[in-house]
Amino acid sequence: MKILHVITSLRTGGAEKLMVDLLPRLKQKGLDVELLLFDGTDTPFRRDAEAAGIKVHDLGKGGSVYSPLHLFRLIPFLRKYDVVHTHNTAPQFFAAIGSVVCSVLLCTTEHTTSNRRRGWTWYASVDRWMYSRYRKVICISEKAEDNLREFIGESRAEILTINNGVDVEKYASAPSSPELERIAPGSRKIIMVAGFRWEKDQDTLIKAMAHLPENFHLFLVGDGVRRKECEALAAHTGVAERVHFLGIRSDVPALLHAADYVVMSSHFEGLSLSSVEGMSVGKPFLASDVDGLREVVKGAGVLFPHGDADSLTNEILKLEKSPELYRSVAGSCRIHAAEFDIHKMANKYFEQYQSFLSHE
Repeated sequence: MKILHVITSLRTGGAEKLMVDLLPRLKQKGLDVELLLFDGTDTPFRRDAEAAGIKVHDLGKGGSVYSPLHLFRLIPFLRKYDVVHTHNTAPQFFAAIGSVVCSVLLCTTEHTTSNRRRGWTWYASVDRWMYSRYRKVICISEKAEDNLREFIGESRAEILTINNGVDVEKYASAPSSPELERIAPGSRKIIMVAGFRWEKDQDTLIKAMAHLPENFHLFLVGDGVRRKECEALAAHTGVAERVHFLGIRSDVPALLHAADYVVMSSHFEGLSLSSVEGMSVGKPFLASDVDGLREVVKGAGVLFPHGDADSLTNEILKLEKSPELYRSVAGSCRIHAAEFDIHKMANKYFEQYQSFLSHE
């Protein structure tokens, strides 16, 4: 079976990393899997995918992923594969249009519990039409599925949930990076791995730093449009010397092992892969009590009220004062992370592709 996954780019993000981790495992199961990028700019993720034996095509480099030209460039690809599996809005939409003029089995993954276009009431009918062109819509969490069903109502597409996964063993067995200790010797270290976008809300964590003791240091891994805003906030709250911006890194597992606490303070998530990665290293994981994080963390890590820096501070201090509680939460996180192992996810994707054959 020839399967083409289509995504906007392989820059940074959970969906992008998922391509790098998932596709080689699907190939190992005997599927002929290739990847198409709307923006084929060379990135570490692209190089990783190609190094893992995944053939990567692209429609160009740079420019807007919503360029109408991409539709005409995409259609020839739609004709060549048994299944075309899309990710992100532009590929979803253009593939749906393309399916009108050529016969193709479409599948898509819904990577978030919400998005901006769901707030555009005028656009709702377009979205419903788009999803109706798909044979299957795979949601990355039960909450993402519930929200999608509520938004589009009845649909011809089969809608189901397959939880996102990560290579748990890769994170659990990684060595600890010495870099954080070199930067802040003797400190208690907090880390957050996320792009600097509005929904990630690094702001709450930076504000919490103002209420934590001076021996606490924060390490923010990632990049994005809001990085300068967050740097300015750290300076404004007087914690700039204790907040370290590490940029995009390829050694995230080692950095996570070097931290004492892992935090995700997002406004919302789809199903946070960074959360699973953070829990895999056996450190206490703290997350805002929101969709996409609650499903992963509840019963293992610590949930704090959304946007509440004071509560986050108190939860960290509570763990700091009780070594027994610290060890208990850390152990629970590591055990719970195994529920989101990428091998389980790959098996379920393989089953869905096999089901296409049974319907032919």
